[in-house]
Amino acid sequence: MRTTYNPEEVDRTGRSHWRTLAILMPYLWPRGRWDLRVRVMLAMALLAAAKVAIVFIPFVYKEVIDALNITGPDGKVGALVAIPIIMIVAFGAARVAGQAFGELRDAVFAKVGQHALRTVALEVFRHLHALSLAFHLDRRTGGLSRAIERGTKGIDFLLRFSLFNILPTLLELAMVCGVLWINYGPSYSSVTLFAVGVYIIFTLTVTEWRLKHRREMNRTDSEASTRAIDSLLNFETVKYFGNEGHEANRFDQSMALYEKAAVRSQTSLALLNIGQGIIIAFGMCTVLLLAAQGIIDGKLTIGDFVLINTFMMQLYQPLGFLGFVYREIKQSLVDMDKMFELIEVHKEVADGPGAKPLRVGAGEVVFENVEFGYADDRQILHGVSFKVPAGNTVAIVGPSGAGKSTISRILFRFYDVKGGRVLIDGQDVRDVTQASLRANVGIVPQDTVLFNDSIRYNIRYGRVDATDDEIDEAARLAQIHGFISSLPAGYDSAVGERGLKLSGGEKQRVAIARTILKNPAILLFDEATSALDSQTEKEIQAALRLVSRDRTTLVIAHRLSTIVDADEIIVLEAGRIVERGRHEGLLRAKGTYADMWQRQQEQAEALQRLQRLDKDEETAA
Repeated sequence: MRTTYNPEEVDRTGRSHWRTLAILMPYLWPRGRWDLRVRVMLAMALLAAAKVAIVFIPFVYKEVIDALNITGPDGKVGALVAIPIIMIVAFGAARVAGQAFGELRDAVFAKVGQHALRTVALEVFRHLHALSLAFHLDRRTGGLSRAIERGTKGIDFLLRFSLFNILPTLLELAMVCGVLWINYGPSYSSVTLFAVGVYIIFTLTVTEWRLKHRREMNRTDSEASTRAIDSLLNFETVKYFGNEGHEANRFDQSMALYEKAAVRSQTSLALLNIGQGIIIAFGMCTVLLLAAQGIIDGKLTIGDFVLINTFMMQLYQPLGFLGFVYREIKQSLVDMDKMFELIEVHKEVADGPGAKPLRVGAGEVVFENVEFGYADDRQILHGVSFKVPAGNTVAIVGPSGAGKSTISRILFRFYDVKGGRVLIDGQDVRDVTQASLRANVGIVPQDTVLFNDSIRYNIRYGRVDATDDEIDEAARLAQIHGFISSLPAGYDSAVGERGLKLSGGEKQRVAIARTILKNPAILLFDEATSALDSQTEKEIQAALRLVSRDRTTLVIAHRLSTIVDADEIIVLEAGRIVERGRHEGLLRAKGTYADMWQRQQEQAEALQRLQRLDKDEETAA
């Protein structure tokens, strides 16, 4: 199993396309779905019937021509006119049958193909959500979304054209060669087979050579898409620094590489098409020359010439399309490779065999000698041990990079610890299901990102089956109901992409309401009021105290004034606990916590002085 994913590397993995097809096949023959299996068998029968009807058409055509070519003594067709009428009707019926069988085949198989497409897409989507946080921190969203989009389109193309173009063409080729051999001798079928063989070899060879240009097109296209999406997601940052020109240049560089690869691809396509045309013309001309000589020798009729010509046209028409189909199927397989590689990315954090749901009683949380690092050479936590008794509030403070937020990620089991263990009511979080763990822990994160939907949807995300009244109550507790009610659309107001239509404080209050609605046994506040002004912070602190009453609460804080009432304060520094105790005791100890408190008090006083000066200046003006 792969542990990382890079969409630009997949083309170079040497992955077998047969393996990709083997992965796809079970989706077309799904276990337990006999209705779909019957559709597959019926579609194959209709495919064969359509080809039989098409091969029958030239025979009818021959009889019509020969009948019309027989004249009486006066040089007129005369009494024989009834024979062509019957044959012409049969000719039309055969064409209608061939088309009807083909359309019915497509209609019958449509449910099979769409079900396979939906199932694969859903499996990839679920797997992506099951991957660890490390994968999603390393991913490139633009390239990833493009790989999934191309992969699903590749499956759709493969199903439509490989089953209903390649396979029928090969079946028709076998039937035509058999008919020519039986009715006209081995020379006709040999020339046909030779021309088709040369055509296929030429197409495969040139297409393989062209693929490097297509791969380069895909790589540069993904790079351009990734840069564009990344730039648009960071629209405000671009504006802050006036780097619109820089972003345009970076995007143009990627598009210039794409342009170069696309020109090479189109040029090589022209070469391929010319070569295919020459081979097809050679095959048709040779067979028709043999037929013409047969007429001169008196062995064949004009109807035979027309029959052979019709066979060649019917055969070479899809064969001419075969070059495009092969190229696209090859590309579809490459695109499917990329998507199936996603399914094979290893889940670094997975439920263990026999994992059971978390049973939460009192809600005690224990970190026991926890060791953790994001990489082998980057140790973050060193033997961290602490306990959050049931119903108590424990705060973790410390400078940036001390490992505070890492503790929250470990509690949610976004990462597994390298040493020690994390217990909830005596149960190691590695021994319980991740779904049950996260269902019982609620978080208000430092950086709140909202879905591009309504405020109601974002609050309801805490518990998707919540009623509107419950959403309103959660918003009141989070001190945001009044703001929402003042909006023209109220709770149906759109928040914009990542919640950009709301201020930082409004977004965090939505996050608080969402967590209140979830009603978890354990609460975790990760810098929950860091984006709020002093007045709003006091209001929300009161709400948070109400919500966290009698709940096990872990608070990761930057502003020490928000955690003075905590049952215990833990001071982290460089991944180690350097102090612990209550607020008053830590101040008396005059250690790291006291120094942090003093600095923040001085900063607060300096800010108040500046605010008073600004107010005095406004009054004087």
